Amino acid sequence: MTTFDPTVEDLLRTLAPQVVGVLTRRYGDFAAAEDAVQEALLDAATQWPAEGVPRNPRGWLIQVAGRRMTEQLRSEQARRRREELVAGQVPADRRSAPGADAGDQGAHDDTLALLFLCCHPVLSPASAIALTLRSVGGLTTGEIAAAFLVPEATMGQRISRAKQRIKVSGVPFRIPDSAEWPARLDAVLHVLYLIFNEGYAGSAGPELRRVELSREAIRLTRATHALLPDDAEVAGLLALMLLTEARGPARTGPHGELVPLAEQDRGRWDTAAIAEGVSLITAALPRGPVGPYQVQAAIAAVHDEAPTAADTDWPQILALYGVLARISDNPLIILNQAVAVAMVDAPAAGLALLADPPPALTGHHRLYAVRAHLLELAGDREAAAANYRIAARRTANLPERHHLSLRAARLDAHQGG
Repeated sequence: MTTFDPTVEDLLRTLAPQVVGVLTRRYGDFAAAEDAVQEALLDAATQWPAEGVPRNPRGWLIQVAGRRMTEQLRSEQARRRREELVAGQVPADRRSAPGADAGDQGAHDDTLALLFLCCHPVLSPASAIALTLRSVGGLTTGEIAAAFLVPEATMGQRISRAKQRIKVSGVPFRIPDSAEWPARLDAVLHVLYLIFNEGYAGSAGPELRRVELSREAIRLTRATHALLPDDAEVAGLLALMLLTEARGPARTGPHGELVPLAEQDRGRWDTAAIAEGVSLITAALPRGPVGPYQVQAAIAAVHDEAPTAADTDWPQILALYGVLARISDNPLIILNQAVAVAMVDAPAAGLALLADPPPALTGHHRLYAVRAHLLELAGDREAAAANYRIAARRTANLPERHHLSLRAARLDAHQGG
C-alpha cells in the first residue's frame, strides 16, 4: 500500500492539468491523454516519495505519460499514420520533455486551454463542470459528487460520458476566440468557483483548507479576468475569492482547529487582498448586469470591512441574500440567509426559514450545523447539541467534525453543570 506524501500529492495535483494540456495539444486526443497522465501520476506517487522528486517533475511526467500515449497508439495499429500526423503538428522544441532548467511559458496557458476544452458546449453544463473539476481541479469523484449533492456513482458515470463525448467530437484544443466565450463562460466560472470552495473548505480529509486548490482557482480566475477585463461576473468571482481567501490565515488555530468567523482575529486577515477585492467589486457592480458572484462578493466585502463581528451590517447582508436568492438556484443559499435573518430579526425566524429545506439539503451536514447554531442562539442547548452531533457525524472533514463535536460537548457540559 502506497503512503502518499502530502507535498508530492499537492505537486502532482498542480502539474496534472498542465501535462494533460501538453499531451492533448501534441496528440489531439484529450481522453487518451488524461488516461496516460493518470498512469504517470500513479508511477510518480509510488516512486517520488522513495526516490525523491525529479529536478524537472513536469518534464518527467510528460515523458512517462508520452510513452504511455505512444504505446496506446501502437496498440491501435495506427502508429505510422498517427506519428506522421503528430510530427507535422508538433514544433521541434516540443518533441521531448524540456530540460530540468528550462522554463515553460506555455504551462499555465495549457491549463487554461484545458479548462475551456472541458467546458465546450458539446457537453451539458453539469457534465462540463464535473469533467473540468476532475481534469483541471484534480478533485476526486467523491469530492465532485459532494459539490453537486449527488451520489458518487452517478457522478462517475457523468464524468465517463463527458470524456467520451469530448473524444468523439474532435473539438480543437485551444483557448476559444472571443465569439465563442458566451457559450462556455458560465461553466468556466462555475468550475473555478467550485475548485475554490473545495480549497477553502475541504469536503474531506485531515486539513480544513486545501490551499493549493484555492490558490490555483485564484490564478486561473485572474487569467480569465485578463482575457475578459470588462466582464462584471468574472471580476465579481475574482473579488469573491480574494475577499474570502483573505480570512484564511485566521480560520485555523495553532493546532489546525476551525475558528468561526465571529471568533477570528481580524488582525490576521490579508488587508491587501481585501483592498483588491473591494476595488474589483466596487468597479464591477455598476457595469451590470448583476450576477450571483458579484452579489456574493458584495456580501464578503461587508463582512471583511466590519472592524469587529459585532459591527457587521447584518441588515445589508440580509438584503443582499434576498437578491442572491432571486437570481441563483444554489440550495446552500438558504442556510446563509437563515443566519442573516436570525441576526437581524431573531433566531426563531431563521429556524422557521429552515423548517422545509430544499430536498438537496436533506442529510447535508451544513443544514444541521446551521440549525444547531441558531438553536444555540435561541437558548435551546439540548436541541443544539443534538444537531451539532448529527452534523459532526455527516462531515468527512476532520477539523470541522472536531469543531462540531466540541460545540456539542460544551453544551452538554453546560447542561450537566
